[in-house]
Parts: sequence; structure tokens; C-alpha cells
Amino acid sequence: MSHFSNIKTQIRNLVSLEAALTDLGIDWQSGPRSVRGYRNQTHNAEVVIEQDNSYDIGFSWNGQEYELVADLQYWQQPWSVDGFLNRVTQRYAYQTVMKETSKQGFQVAEEQKNEDGSIRLVVQRWSA
Repeated sequence: MSHFSNIKTQIRNLVSLEAALTDLGIDWQSGPRSVRGYRNQTHNAEVVIEQDNSYDIGFSWNGQEYELVADLQYWQQPWSVDGFLNRVTQRYAYQTVMKETSKQGFQVAEEQKNEDGSIRLVVQRWSA
């Protein structure tokens, strides 16, 4: 019986996911690699975060999005699972917005981190 949980996300871009994890100071390894679980079970993932307790966290492509894959009984992160996903999702959105606006010729004019944890971005583009 597998102890792995697969948690759906809205994450679809691997480069933005990796940048988000880096922004958060999380050490990750690019896959495909095996996520280690209970009784030496493994699950393939495109991004793996090794934990000190030898049980990993991963992000695995399900054909539509990257799911968080982990044995939640052995979760060993500074945040809860929800807190972790909230932080990763916010940084993922930030990275995606920055990449897409840059492609369209926009630059960040203002960036403000609010007390509630949200980020306010103002982008601008000069036209001839």
C-alpha cells in the first residue's frame, strides 16, 4: 500500500516552479528522479526536494500540472503542507508574471510587499 499523497496544484511551468523554489531558498534537484518514501517505495518526479529524514518531496507531472508528491507522515519542512504550497504557488505566480511581462517588453516600475504577504507589482512599457 502506497503512503504517497498526490496534491493537485495549478503549476504548469517547470522553469517557473524551479525559480520559485530557488526564491524560497529550498534546495531542489532536477529530475526525472525518484522520491523516496515509506519502506523504500519510490515515485518518479521532475523536481525532488530531499529531506534530512530520507523521505523526499517531489513535483510530478500528471499530464496537466505538477502535483506535490510526498509521504505526508514524514513531512519535514519549516511550514505546514498548506503553508509550503501557498508560498511555492505565490512565488510561482510571481516568476510567471515576471517572465511573461518581460517577454512583452514590460519592466517592473514598482514592487511592494504588503503586510498580508501579498505582492503588488506595477509594470510599464515604453512605446515609440
